[in-house]
Amino acid sequence: MTLFGTAGIRGPVEDVSPSLALSVGQAAGEPGETVVVGRDGRETGPALAAAMEAGLESAGADVRRVGQVPTPALAFASQGRRGVMLTASHNPPEDNGIKLFADGVEYDSDAERIIDDRVASDDSRLARWDQWGDAEGLSVLDQYWSAVETYVREQFGGQTQDGEQSSASEPLEGLRIAVDCGNGVGALATPQILERLGGTVVAVNASVDGHFPGRGSKPTPETLSEFTDFLAEGSEARRALNHASSAERSSADRRAAEPRDGGETASVDFDLGLAHDGDADRLVVLGPDGEIIHEDTVLAVVAAHYTAASDVGDPVVVTTPNASARIDERVRAAGGRVERVRLGALHEGVARERAAGTDDTEIVFAAEPWKHIHTAFGGWIDGVASAAVVAALVADAGATDRLREPVTERPYRKVSVECPDAAKVDTMAALETDLPETFPDATVNTDYGVRLEFEDASWLLVRPSGTEPYVRLYAESESVDELVAEARTVIETAVERSR
Repeated sequence: MTLFGTAGIRGPVEDVSPSLALSVGQAAGEPGETVVVGRDGRETGPALAAAMEAGLESAGADVRRVGQVPTPALAFASQGRRGVMLTASHNPPEDNGIKLFADGVEYDSDAERIIDDRVASDDSRLARWDQWGDAEGLSVLDQYWSAVETYVREQFGGQTQDGEQSSASEPLEGLRIAVDCGNGVGALATPQILERLGGTVVAVNASVDGHFPGRGSKPTPETLSEFTDFLAEGSEARRALNHASSAERSSADRRAAEPRDGGETASVDFDLGLAHDGDADRLVVLGPDGEIIHEDTVLAVVAAHYTAASDVGDPVVVTTPNASARIDERVRAAGGRVERVRLGALHEGVARERAAGTDDTEIVFAAEPWKHIHTAFGGWIDGVASAAVVAALVADAGATDRLREPVTERPYRKVSVECPDAAKVDTMAALETDLPETFPDATVNTDYGVRLEFEDASWLLVRPSGTEPYVRLYAESESVDELVAEARTVIETAVERSR
């Protein structure tokens, strides 16, 4: 039995049902332990939370209900105890899911396997009647807001709101930010924290609604089309204002920031756009003209910042095999190194590199595209903290274009090649030989698929899909179409031989 995928348990509520939540709660609960339980805004969340709570308490655990929160806030609250987040992240509204945490870190594969086995054994694991746990409410959002605010101020200077401060201490002073919350629980944290840091924030789709009426919960170029248009309108306003006199510009600026009739916001000249998925562990970054900045470029910029800011001799960034070589370039230029781990296992990669490192080693950042772990802040994926850090980096650089200027952005492709599930093992075994023979000048790594890196920083990765009958090909190169065409021929030949 395998309940867990790369990000907890997730699927249609016919599968992720109250009975499953009850079973997982009983499997995860232990007498005397405290477990914080949170949920996103999905319609099925309250019932699943009730079932999870019943399972945990009947296994002997004490439950602390934190209600609707972003997944990062639940992870923050699980420090020093355990946590359960009921969320399907970016999945559609009819889905839900379960993520388990221990001391601020998602369960690793070994811990998930224990839960799998306990649920499969159908062992109720009921505690003795007088050992059942209790439950009470717990408020965590204010503490989480303050923790992220303090962390960013420490990274970029300035005092917390509790201390004395001048306008110069505001990391986001003068920065105009649009945030598309996607009707997810990011609306309960990101706009508030950015404002506390001095930013001027306009939030759209900011009412938490499990139907996700504003757009799909996964932020993609298609679902963000209205948001990109909204940002582009502000960019047009900027160009118009550039032709106005300083007095006219001041007046026009004020009018642009005022709401239209009906409460809608008029075109505003934004410096930055940010967008979340349903539970705010993902972050998409957009420029002031509405262009989506490539996720690997964002990762490279943040990784380079943390590497340069570190004072250890061996700063390490952990990422995944599908992440661009532009990350390696920027981290090396800042004096660090990059290590990779399988998709969905950043926390395992962090633990591995910490164990293998020396006293002069520090894991300064860990990330896969759209998902970042700010290791000095906590061990969890945190799109809210990422929003604040990226905004502070933009404010420090003066513009998104200046921030991304040092990053070499080569053409990127992702291709799916049909491959029956039964042929995947033989296909990948063949490609471990066939691809290096086809590209003899490449450096080869076969830890997580087959990844080839070239001297000009081009690269390709081939890995089997874990959920569909495909082999995935990722490639980045100035001549990416030729690279993909040649690699695809090799892959299709290997698939045909393995059928």
